[in-house]
Amino acid sequence: MGDMSKPVPERYRHLRTFAFGDGPALADELVELVIKGAKTATCSTEDEPNTSSPGEQWVVLDGSGEPRCVIESTEITYRRYNEVEADFAYEEGEGDRSLAYWRDAHRNYFGRLGRFSEDMMLMCERFRLVEVFDDREPEKA
Repeated sequence: MGDMSKPVPERYRHLRTFAFGDGPALADELVELVIKGAKTATCSTEDEPNTSSPGEQWVVLDGSGEPRCVIESTEITYRRYNEVEADFAYEEGEGDRSLAYWRDAHRNYFGRLGRFSEDMMLMCERFRLVEVFDDREPEKA
């Protein structure tokens, strides 16, 4: 197993932290998609307390609370669930990356939170991967 708690590098210790999703398994799955470069967007309810602004960096945690990477918000827009386009769904990086998959996954996710409606307003965020915390060097794009 190795030692579980990897400290966040000094230069990132002032950043806020968060995990994607609503549970450990989803948090692990989504942070892996970020690290692989598949996931460069996310969305949340418009009243999400963790709103960010373009240029803000975040430390992303996995399902066990370990810091895995740093992302930087590049764009925040607000749109309704039923107005999210295929390109944004693709950038979310989940499943087959189709709009149909995105709609199903997010209907289920917001449904679990008791929040779903077709015209619910979402905070849609695009981000870039800044640094990965592990033994591999992040690949240069």
